[in-house]
Amino acid sequence: MAIPDSFLDELTGRLNIVDVVSAYLPLNKKGGNYWGLCPFHHEKTPSFAVNETRQIFHCFGCGKGGGAIRFVMEMDSLPFPEAVRKLANLAGMEMPEEGPDDGAWREKRRRVLELNKEAARYYRSVLASPKGAAVASYIRDKRRISPKFSARFGLGAAPEGWDNLITAMREKGYSKADLIDAGLAVAGKGGGVYDKYRNRLMLPVIDVRGDVIGFTSRVMDDSTPKYLNTPETAIFKKRSILYGLNYAKGTKRPNFILVEGNIDVITLHQAGFDNTVATMGTALTEDHVRLLGRYTKELVLCYDNDAAGEDATQRAIALLKSSEIGVKVLRLPQRTLPDGTLGKQDADDFIKNFGPGAFEGLMERSANSAEYRLDAVRAQFDLGRDDQRAQYLQAAAEVVAGLGSPVEREIYAGRCAETAGVSKEAVLQEVERLRKRKHWQARKREERQSLTPIRQLQPRSRELRYENVRSARAEEGILRVVLLDGELFRELDGLDPDCFSSPLLGRAYALLRERWLAGKSVALPGLEGRFDPEELDQLAAAVQEPQPRNTARAALEDYKRTILAEHRKADIHSAEDLNGLKQALKQKKAYGG
Repeated sequence: MAIPDSFLDELTGRLNIVDVVSAYLPLNKKGGNYWGLCPFHHEKTPSFAVNETRQIFHCFGCGKGGGAIRFVMEMDSLPFPEAVRKLANLAGMEMPEEGPDDGAWREKRRRVLELNKEAARYYRSVLASPKGAAVASYIRDKRRISPKFSARFGLGAAPEGWDNLITAMREKGYSKADLIDAGLAVAGKGGGVYDKYRNRLMLPVIDVRGDVIGFTSRVMDDSTPKYLNTPETAIFKKRSILYGLNYAKGTKRPNFILVEGNIDVITLHQAGFDNTVATMGTALTEDHVRLLGRYTKELVLCYDNDAAGEDATQRAIALLKSSEIGVKVLRLPQRTLPDGTLGKQDADDFIKNFGPGAFEGLMERSANSAEYRLDAVRAQFDLGRDDQRAQYLQAAAEVVAGLGSPVEREIYAGRCAETAGVSKEAVLQEVERLRKRKHWQARKREERQSLTPIRQLQPRSRELRYENVRSARAEEGILRVVLLDGELFRELDGLDPDCFSSPLLGRAYALLRERWLAGKSVALPGLEGRFDPEELDQLAAAVQEPQPRNTARAALEDYKRTILAEHRKADIHSAEDLNGLKQALKQKKAYGG
């Protein structure tokens, strides 16, 4: 999308990145920056810095960085033009007329959403017809979903056949290419096109705005694939979708329930638990956690009670550990199978077998994450044996040592001691020993990293690694100085972007110089539409280092000489070239910065 630079300059000039970021998370002023807990990864100590002077953010933990537009893109999972549009509305600015690329993109998105809505209506109509009888029977008899909740979630049926949807949508004015773009049809090897979904229960996926962004589907027997989703698109990203959130966001309950399956969501909503959501067949991600954090302060994990469900629960607890969301775990009892053995049971099974009241009882007895993890540890050992008891205490102390609150450590150390029949003091001693060891290990890691400065100076992205670190550090310094005062470009005659060893830094230098020559502001946020996210991360990391104004000119000369010297060194072909390089190096001075 070709948004005019003049519009972007005015937009970034009207916005204050501190205000933009503060709308999403609390910030505290400390030194020259505002600090907060990074919203892009989980941490206990704030490493997320917002620099009001440069109008950029940078996380020292995960490395993300950029200006206000990049921040909104990441927080709201928006493409660049939509993030600009959102910020323009915030700043009271009217977006410029759309260029051909922008108009085409917006039209394509609108058309996909309209097509998804028409497809959902079509699948819904099939469900009520003889072609959908098998799916209707499955919904009614096997899943026991009432007509009310079948309609509420828009359940439908994809009939047998290769081109039913294609034919129906063609009558609505949609082409085969449109259906392929929406993920509703598939191009065959022979050049033909056929329906993606056939003989399946169809579940439209609806976002919080009420748009049908895609579909998930299920077979009614044991054939594979059991579930089939819309492919990943700019609209449909599984790692940031929570099925049922469009309804759960309005719940009056004090928390959310996270389950594994889409059918579980519908069953629980029907049973009165309208606070239930599910991921789209993926593990819980940071995007999901960020999304959940907007709607709830407590999450109840209710995964299947098999080994996979236990693993998923442990991973989710680890991911949620440093978030602001409190975590509880609802443990479903195992089901007695016809042969008398115990087997897996999911939320859907439990509601059908025992009813909403029994599930409410499980909710009330949900364990917090510490209790759940300690129970899981307890189940691994025979406490009647001394050796097993010692191993249990070691494993339990590891869990307790990871708790942030001294009060929690005191309480759970006592419980572990009571379980194993030892004194609380002994458990607390082991907990403190483990905490000291972890602290020592963390300090050693930091020391090892400090002994490898070259590694620390390199960009995180392998594709952006510097070939000449000495020159690249000076190139970063040039950018820091000119961002302080664009007029300092006057001191840089003879320093062309071709002299830069880093293509990324050279391109940034060229664009900033171009803006200065055109009389535009020299600021990193003005370049956000010109760089990929990983490139912006590195640029923000490079320019966030402090640069005193009183040494800026002297530092600039130093950086310039270093870059030119390193550039010449790469092109030495004669003794005369070598002599010139030696003379240049003799003149070099060192400046703190």
